[in-house]
Amino acid sequence: MAKIVCVLYDDPVTGYPNSYARDDIPEIKNYPGGQTLPNPQKIDFTPGALLGSVSSALGLRKFLEESGHTFVVTSDKDGPNSVFEQELVDADIVISQPFWPAYLTEERIAKAKNLKLAITAGIGSDHVDLQAAMNKGITVAELTYCNSISTAEHAVMMILALVRNYLPSHDWVLKKGWNIADCVERSYDLEGMNVGIVGAGRIGSAVLRRLKPFDVKLHYTDKYRLPADVEKELGVTYHPDVESMVAVCDVVSIHCPLHPKTEHLFNDALLAKMKRGAYIVNTARGKICDRDAIARASRSGQLAGYAGDVWFPQPAPKDHPWRTMPHQGMTPHVAGTSLPAQARYAAGVREILECWFAKRAIRNEYLIVDQGKLAGAGAHAYTAGDVTQGSGEAEKFKAA
Repeated sequence: MAKIVCVLYDDPVTGYPNSYARDDIPEIKNYPGGQTLPNPQKIDFTPGALLGSVSSALGLRKFLEESGHTFVVTSDKDGPNSVFEQELVDADIVISQPFWPAYLTEERIAKAKNLKLAITAGIGSDHVDLQAAMNKGITVAELTYCNSISTAEHAVMMILALVRNYLPSHDWVLKKGWNIADCVERSYDLEGMNVGIVGAGRIGSAVLRRLKPFDVKLHYTDKYRLPADVEKELGVTYHPDVESMVAVCDVVSIHCPLHPKTEHLFNDALLAKMKRGAYIVNTARGKICDRDAIARASRSGQLAGYAGDVWFPQPAPKDHPWRTMPHQGMTPHVAGTSLPAQARYAAGVREILECWFAKRAIRNEYLIVDQGKLAGAGAHAYTAGDVTQGSGEAEKFKAA
């Protein structure tokens, strides 16, 4: 029998919902490109329910406890006295979400003598020291594609909100005002703008497809170039590096994974190469952007706006400068945890666990690290190394 430690975000402060805004969620059978959705033998939850917080435990409690496993679920994840760190010592499996990540640093992995499997309930396993996982023979898996479209939709929403100055306009309604001039003094049309995508994988490509009808000029950069017929279909221009792309773009949307080669990619030097008054949207990972460089560019006017759904660390300390810098549209990493996305990644976690306990192979597209090396989706998207340094600052959120 195994001990599974699952770290999830807290339940709603207003109490767990007794009912939901809608009676159902759309039924999707395949992801774009044909990959099938998670297919566990059984689920013990209702799709469309809140699954990603502590009380629901991803719908896994009945399955695991009836099978004789020990199942610990907590939101207390940061610092040496946290429940996560105390329970990690003899855990066989760790489950965590990118939205409320349980950082598996080299130090924590060294303490977890029994750890064999780390599952990301979502996409993006950079909260795990992948190099340390490889060194220790720990398998790392995530639910590739489960919330890609959810995140792409959120990115498009953020682009429009920034360019059209939506949030300040909404604030005037809340203040019971009718201050039209104040609303539109920073409002522009997206039509005709140059929009660039950093990373044209599943999410980035979905953003390109959703932006094409807006009659914008599309650009992208990626280490893997799109097929020529796809570039022609989308009318998108390829750039061999991010520097050449950002120089011509009015809007830049970031969709590359975080690894040592993309850490702090958007620093003072790169921001200086952008057009004055450009916008950045970041739904990838907060650490791809230099925190203080973004804040400086927002205050100086080099950036007309920055909207991000991702921070570093998470949760971000209450004094994080992105909370108070001007012309921002930040959200607390919610893009990929919509109710439909939760149903997909909860089912996917169960699928991975069923395979693991039955000693069946985990889907190759779910694998990040396996048998001491990058594998599956990890071999395509990541480079070896570690980007968890500084994650201990997340404890400041709890302390405050």
